[in-house]
Amino acid sequence: MKNWLNHLEPTNTNFEIGVIQLAWLGDAVWELHQRLKYIKMPAKSKDLHLSVVENVKANSQAESLNYLEPLLNDFEIDLVRRARNKTKKSPKSIQKNIYAKSTGFETLIGWLFLNNPKRLSDLFNQLELK
Repeated sequence: MKNWLNHLEPTNTNFEIGVIQLAWLGDAVWELHQRLKYIKMPAKSKDLHLSVVENVKANSQAESLNYLEPLLNDFEIDLVRRARNKTKKSPKSIQKNIYAKSTGFETLIGWLFLNNPKRLSDLFNQLELK
């Protein structure tokens, strides 16, 4: 299941998508990836849900971005920076810098999902190695 992205073709959108919309999409793609990771585990749905939630929360996303940052190219770093700068407010339960990093991570995932699924798959594989 971990290579599910390798079979996707770039979407080639012909319109500009904002970083917040990319983050929204990236959040869904990341959650789907996590669900696919746990799909073969024999467990109750509640336990599966809790496992996925642990990996999709802002702290985990920020940690994943920290791990990936040395592997990112200049365009990807700039995309993450723009997304981080877009977040003005964060939920009270999350530190602003953690929330900003998680938004950057989600934006990167959203953009790569639409434009370069192979690269996204490679980065997801790197996260599996950590």
